[in-house]
Parts: sequence; C-alpha cells; structure tokens
Amino acid sequence: MKHDKRTNKNWLLAAGLGAATLAATLWSNRRGSYDLSQRVVLITGGSRGLGLVLARQAVAEGARVAICARDEAELARARQDLLLAGAAEADVLTLARDITNETEVRTMVAEVETRLGPIDVLINNAGIIVGGPLDNMDTRDYEDTMAIHFWAPFHAMQAVLPSMRRRATGRIVNISSLGGKVALPHMAPYSASKFALVGLSEGFRAELRQHGISVTTVCPGLLRTGSPGHAMVKGQHKKEFAWFSIADSLPGFTLSAEQAARQIWNACRRGDGEIILSLPAKFLSAFHGLLPGTTTDILSWLNRALPATGESAAANVRRLGSESESEITRSPLTALTRKAARENNEA
Repeated sequence: MKHDKRTNKNWLLAAGLGAATLAATLWSNRRGSYDLSQRVVLITGGSRGLGLVLARQAVAEGARVAICARDEAELARARQDLLLAGAAEADVLTLARDITNETEVRTMVAEVETRLGPIDVLINNAGIIVGGPLDNMDTRDYEDTMAIHFWAPFHAMQAVLPSMRRRATGRIVNISSLGGKVALPHMAPYSASKFALVGLSEGFRAELRQHGISVTTVCPGLLRTGSPGHAMVKGQHKKEFAWFSIADSLPGFTLSAEQAARQIWNACRRGDGEIILSLPAKFLSAFHGLLPGTTTDILSWLNRALPATGESAAANVRRLGSESESEITRSPLTALTRKAARENNEA
C-alpha cells in the first residue's frame, strides 16, 4: 500500500514537472506584438552562422536588412541566400566593415540610415572564439575578444542611439553567451569579454527604457550554427578543437541555429531584458546564481578532463578549427555541426 502511494506521488511529481516545463516553454516562445514588417534591421556578423539565420527570419517577415562582416565573398554569398529567402533586392544591404574600428562603425550606421532608413533594430552578433588552456593565452587574446565583444557593440549602440532617442523607439539585441554568466574553462578571454558585454547591455537597458528603447541580452548555451571551423584554438590544437566541435554537436545539449533565432526574435519583440537559450544553459546559469563558488569548483574538475597545456612554442599560436581537424572531428560525432556549416555559409 505504501509502495503504491509512493509510486502515485512520483507520477504526480513527474507530471507536475512536465506541465511546468511545457508551460515555461510556451511562455518563452510567445511572439510579442512588435512587428518586423518594413523595419530596418542591422545585424553585425550577419554573413554566416546565427547572424545569417537571424537575417533570414527577418526578411521572411518583411524586414529591410543590413548585414555586415569583414569578408566580402561571405557577404556576397549571404546576400544571395537572403534573396533566395524572398528578400527584395532593395531591401538587403551588405557592408564589408571592421566593427572594431569606431569610425567604420559610425560610417556604416550612417550608410544604412541613408540607404534603408532609420535603424529600428540593432543586433550585435559578431564574435570570435579563442579556446585553449590559460597558460597558452596571451594579452592579445584578451584584447581581441574585448574589441569584438565589448567595444564593437558599445560603438554600434552609441551610433544608433541618437536616431532612436529622437523617435523614442528602438530595439537593441546583444548576443552574449552562457560564458557571460558562468566562466568556462579553456575560454577565459571569451568569458571575460562576454561578462563585460552582459554588464554593458544591462546598464544600457536600465537607462534607455525611459526613452522607449528596449535592450535585450541574449545568453545562448551551445548552438549548432556550424561555426567551430572558424573558432581559433591554442595549446594542443587538435585535441582542443576535438572537444569543442564534439560538444557543439551533442543532441539534447545543443540548440539549432533556427530554434535559437526564433527565440531571440521573440524576446526582441517582447522587449525582454534577458533570455538564456537551452535548458542546460538555464540550469547551469541558475545553479551558478545560487552557488557560484560550488559551480566554479565543479568546473575546475571538468577542466582536469580537458587537454593539458601545450608545451611547445607552436602551442601559443592561434590556429583555426578548420586547420586543426583530426579523424574524430570528421567522424559522425560532429555530423550535426558539419550539416549546419553547409546550411549557414560556414563551410
């Protein structure tokens, strides 16, 4: 009899948790009332990966989209992609710019405003990843990640704000990372710069809401965008790239770029302050919020399972993931990432 009661309680608890999870999922996926039709959207890092998927979804809703990146060939392919997705020629603008340069950012924003109109939505999506052991990192790694993850969004926000303030409306979306909420091993420069972006984004939101401008901070966990080949690794290059690319492909722990983009647009429409993408990322962030010291100690144990510090002089040299392939990174373990790379202009 007691066993039956215990079984019933367990089933009720499981059903309750399932209902709560379903309700939370439906709540987080509600669209909001902000209409993207005919809005002018500027996406940095929009030539591939998550940025390109965000652009596709925006043009599908009738937005006028400007994307920027450094690589002109990538931008040309991305433009064709967006035209095939249904965008009109006049509604897609591609700009080859170095967004770590304040002057280039300001001239880029001015060109978008001249050719497409005042910017309604700014998405600071551009990013770089430098992965490897702490002892193989140098000052340049921290400077470069801060330049692209902190200073570039800062300059872009400063450039679009005068027009947004005059019109008393605007949306800004800053793509940070789970690494901006929890410092991850072998990602010290990345996490430090993403933490800085979270602080910048939250500070801007607190002061801009009174002007009708909404700032949303996005903290994704692992996403299947196809980007590992463009990541840079240091230390034991092949081993570093192997764990990173496999983690990026794990079903259940990763979110597709399409799912992530839909949730980001929904958060933008609702004007949310923050969204954390994927259940594992939400769990880890919440656990860190409650027990930050314990979380860091647990991650220190995870660090011991990662590749050791590279001892050779070459270990301190950055190499692209695509230059650090091995048999395991070409195996079925990374099939989902390689598929995403082909679909999202990352290959």
